[in-house]
Amino acid sequence: MAADTITAVARVSGHKAKAVGARSQLGRKFGEKTGVELAKLGLETFEDLLRHYPRRYVERGAYTPLNAGAPGESVTYIAEVVQLSTRYARNRSLQIISVTISDGTSTLPLTFFARQAYLASYLERQLKVGTVAMFAGTLKEGLNGQRELTHPEVEPLDSWDDEETARREAARPVPIYGATIKFQSWKVRDAVRTLLDPMTEADVLDPVPATIVADRALVSEFQALRGIHMPEDLADVRRARERLRYDEAFLLQTALARRRADLAAFEARPRPAVADGLVDAFDAQLPYTLTGGQVAVADEISRDLDAGTPMQRLLQGEVGSGKTVVALRAMLQVVDAGGQAALLAPTEVLAQQHLRTITTLLGPLGEAGMLGGATNGTRVTLLTGSLGAAARKKALLQAASGEAGIVVGTHALLGDQVQFADLGLVVVDEQHRFGVEQRDALRAKGQVMPHQLFMTATPIPRSVAMTFFGDVEVSTLREVPAGRSPIATHVVHAGNARWMERVWSKVAEEVDGGGRAYVVAPRISSSQEEEGAEVFDLFAPEGERKRPPAAPDLVDGGPGETANVEDAAAWLRRFSGLDAESIGIMHGRLGTEEKDAAMAAFASGEVPVLVSTTVIEVGVDVPEATMMVVLDADRFGLSQLHQLRGRVGRGSKPGTCLVVSWADEGSASHERLTILADTLDGFRLAEADLEQRREGDILGAAQSGRASSLRLLRVIADAAIIERARTDARALISEDPNLVHHPELLTAITQLVDPDHEEFLDRV
Repeated sequence: MAADTITAVARVSGHKAKAVGARSQLGRKFGEKTGVELAKLGLETFEDLLRHYPRRYVERGAYTPLNAGAPGESVTYIAEVVQLSTRYARNRSLQIISVTISDGTSTLPLTFFARQAYLASYLERQLKVGTVAMFAGTLKEGLNGQRELTHPEVEPLDSWDDEETARREAARPVPIYGATIKFQSWKVRDAVRTLLDPMTEADVLDPVPATIVADRALVSEFQALRGIHMPEDLADVRRARERLRYDEAFLLQTALARRRADLAAFEARPRPAVADGLVDAFDAQLPYTLTGGQVAVADEISRDLDAGTPMQRLLQGEVGSGKTVVALRAMLQVVDAGGQAALLAPTEVLAQQHLRTITTLLGPLGEAGMLGGATNGTRVTLLTGSLGAAARKKALLQAASGEAGIVVGTHALLGDQVQFADLGLVVVDEQHRFGVEQRDALRAKGQVMPHQLFMTATPIPRSVAMTFFGDVEVSTLREVPAGRSPIATHVVHAGNARWMERVWSKVAEEVDGGGRAYVVAPRISSSQEEEGAEVFDLFAPEGERKRPPAAPDLVDGGPGETANVEDAAAWLRRFSGLDAESIGIMHGRLGTEEKDAAMAAFASGEVPVLVSTTVIEVGVDVPEATMMVVLDADRFGLSQLHQLRGRVGRGSKPGTCLVVSWADEGSASHERLTILADTLDGFRLAEADLEQRREGDILGAAQSGRASSLRLLRVIADAAIIERARTDARALISEDPNLVHHPELLTAITQLVDPDHEEFLDRV
């Protein structure tokens, strides 16, 4: 290793290298100077550094004579620096370091570029005349036709005693790490090697039991760390990655299996099905027949409710697959058995929608004690933060007395004043939008732990469900009930004026035909634009509309400006040819009464065009809605776009969804939108979304532990590993539920489920 490179973490942190290798030292933090740079990478301790895995590897290949190799070929030379010169480029924005190396018979020019003075100085010190080093890179053809290397990797041979060692090092893959400007990849590499070199098997805790390691033919934890940081060849890297991916899967699955076992230890009051009760009466009056999937899932839930342990089940389903009907049958079974059910929704718009849907489906069965109500029925009440004092008091009384068998609400359900006579079932819609304490507050309102049903309209692939919901049973509805109309999706380039004119004329046609149209924008107003951003008016009249400059900080190179609700509505009222009074708005800043009025006007057709943010993404049900236009569609994920288009085509007429974007054909954003247009399969879209956006995004930001617990594991590509880990974890917990005989694993689990990570594992 180069003497002038910061290679020894022990040295900069004030510890001897031997002490660094000891297990007790791995929790130590870096010294102040090094710590500042490594903190930018999220690294605070020696252990963090060991878990900072390389992003990729470069194969330097075998040692090559200087006169061998052709342009385009990857080569590794061992040679001596015989000449070095430095000059500024014409604009003086960078320095050019020209180096000549020789193996005694041939010479080869090298070129390096340095924008910072300290980098130029570093290269001059590292490559001073007389230095013998290994140079690895890809040969290029220079302006004069001569072969040259530009910015090759350099490994000075000062610390290698003989040429054989140098040749062996030349054959090793070079790990490339995430780094900073002042702490480059090779410094990270050398720092990791300084940690690993003195370590032995005894210095590394292996969290996976030895029997499982042997059964799965895995390398040890110590071998995995050496293999991923200091591989002899790429086979070492493959074995190391397989073991470390298994570690991540096994730790998560063990934590989830423990939680599953803990929940199963609680008592719950069985809520058996009652013959000729509300459920049967409800089924008899349904205007349609349940799908086979709905019947199968309803039976699963019914059996869970009849058990003496609390149900923990996630109900996921495609847009329009009928989750609400299945959940309502579960609530009615609990009411039949003498209990109550609470449905918790994340927004007032969704809570209001659930109330309307449930009361409509129940009819007289939900009007007990009212004129025309069924004698064997129940009552449904709503509790939200916007209720007036009198309405709130009435709702609280109905919940506390048991008069209301079903209570629908928002966060207001969690208040201390809210009491239930006998809460037997908690249904949480879009459960990932609630925190742990919020869900626990509602669960605690039962005399004993209530059964719990969690619903999500975001299709979750099996491997994702195993990883993030391994402690609950998962039921899936894939069928769409008969009578649902198809939805056609088309991608529209925002820069094509003729196409955009057709978009707005199509909206007008739908309105003229008695339909409704949504126009969705990512932001509420232009005031939400980043400070200093150029204002971009997507709705400018033809001739004034122009494509904004590309934003290089965005991966897809899309526009740096974003369409918003207020400007979109203003433009449509002025230029679309639609009556100004026919265009309404909906967004999160509106008060509850304003939202209710906007939705009511849209549903009735009084205001047939609704310009909105994604507040209408889930739960909003207007059967007459046949058209949706999503502006700057590349700003949304595939799953979110799928949810949005699920708001149309819910009646007898087919739906049309136009996704408008500035993304050019061939770009990553355009490819994502094309996938959306090609399929209505939400599970396929969820997998595509996950592959492109990584695991943390598809399930929401609440999974705070994901970034530090899943470094290598990819829940789609590594589904088989997750399956094996789940099998092993559940078997282990069944034998040793408290991990008394596996202290290393308990230690690892405890570190994983610390206060910062608890939200990740304790979603339900």
